[in-house]
Amino acid sequence: MNHHLRMRSVLGVLVGLLALPVAAIAASYPSKPITMVVPFPPGGVADLIARPVAERLGKLLGQAVVVENKGGATGTIGAAYVANATPDGYTILFGTTNEIAMSPTLYKSLPYDPIKSFSPVMPVAEFPNVLVVAPSTQARDLQAFIDVAHGQGKSVSFGSSGVGSTNHLTAELFGEQAHVKILNVPYKGGGPALVGLIGGQVTAMFATLPSAMGMIKGGKLHAIAVTGAHRTSALPDIPTAKESGLPDLVVTTWNGVLAPAGTPEPVVTRLHDALKKIVGEPDVMQKLKAVGAEPMTATPAEFADSIKADYKRWAAVIQNAGIELK
Repeated sequence: MNHHLRMRSVLGVLVGLLALPVAAIAASYPSKPITMVVPFPPGGVADLIARPVAERLGKLLGQAVVVENKGGATGTIGAAYVANATPDGYTILFGTTNEIAMSPTLYKSLPYDPIKSFSPVMPVAEFPNVLVVAPSTQARDLQAFIDVAHGQGKSVSFGSSGVGSTNHLTAELFGEQAHVKILNVPYKGGGPALVGLIGGQVTAMFATLPSAMGMIKGGKLHAIAVTGAHRTSALPDIPTAKESGLPDLVVTTWNGVLAPAGTPEPVVTRLHDALKKIVGEPDVMQKLKAVGAEPMTATPAEFADSIKADYKRWAAVIQNAGIELK
């Protein structure tokens, strides 16, 4: 009996010793600046949303959160960098639907697994895409646009930020549902694609709402429909595609924070709790809504489940459309 008691006592001590490093990490984190990698160039939507979040996160945690842009290959370069970083909470990803749930299916060889290589922390914002055309385009609603496309008898050119991007895949979904032939014209980012649209190089674009808001408000582009489940408060007069006759054209894009897989749970929890507080702050909410984004929160487990569901959905879209990298 005494032997068993001694063994239980020793095991209890060992468990306690093993827990000490984790507790110490949680208590001291962060003890130095944190790098938040944005996998797209400066000035893009992810960068626009990440910077105010990083600034507030730094103030809450007591250490600077430095935004580092690592763009390229539809976000996969920056994502790979974080996936292979030390899982200690000092290198985190400000990720998007693009490089986590959409484009990975297109790559035969990718230096990360979108499901296994990350510890999801929390989504912070969600926004729809918006179908935009140049003001000179005659169509002023979705059905008219579809009628014009059918009347052309040829493919309709859509600008995008790259093959497998949310712009591209939303256009493919639209083409499938509206029976319109799509020609994807990839640019080196959403900004250049919108400039190409204004210049008449392409006919239309399913732009992320925050990227197109300024041009819509300034009269440089005309918004036809948004792809959210409901109208957006940023453009309350613009109907959804669902309202306009395409009930299954519902696409939203999220931005959120992910850490490398293996990051200690107390660190993930610390980041999550701080982000949840930030997203609930009135000034942050106002900044997000001003660019057409909606504040978003979820637990790490809920975020992980939504990523899996998104990945499955977009893998099917890519395979059904026969989309390939060229």
